[in-house]
Amino acid sequence: MDVLEATRQLGKAIQADARYEAFTAARENNDKDQALQEAIGKFNLVRMSLDNELGKDTADQDKIKEYNDELKRVYGLVMTNPNMIAYNEAKSAMDQLLAEVNDLVTQCVNGEDPDTVQPSAGCTGSCATCGGCH
Repeated sequence: MDVLEATRQLGKAIQADARYEAFTAARENNDKDQALQEAIGKFNLVRMSLDNELGKDTADQDKIKEYNDELKRVYGLVMTNPNMIAYNEAKSAMDQLLAEVNDLVTQCVNGEDPDTVQPSAGCTGSCATCGGCH
């Protein structure tokens, strides 16, 4: 089996994983949630209005404050939506799985034994909290 075929097999295994299934279901639930989609749309419109105001030579500070306040309010609606919460949790689990897969592949590329290599201890999947990959 060549590398690309092995990668296809890995892709199939990932798609069979419960974390992938939960991520896909959560994404579909978000797409179907009309209130959430409206809040996301409102957030994007307010953000564009804020960006436009900030881009003006004589930006109206009262409008900027109004847009910022509205942006925070709508962001709160989006992020406290139960479907968005479930999506973020599922995405985090999926990101962790992909980080572990990447870690194993990287270790193998660096000469580790593919039969015994283990994910690095304590990897959070976030490079921001990491001292560096092996």
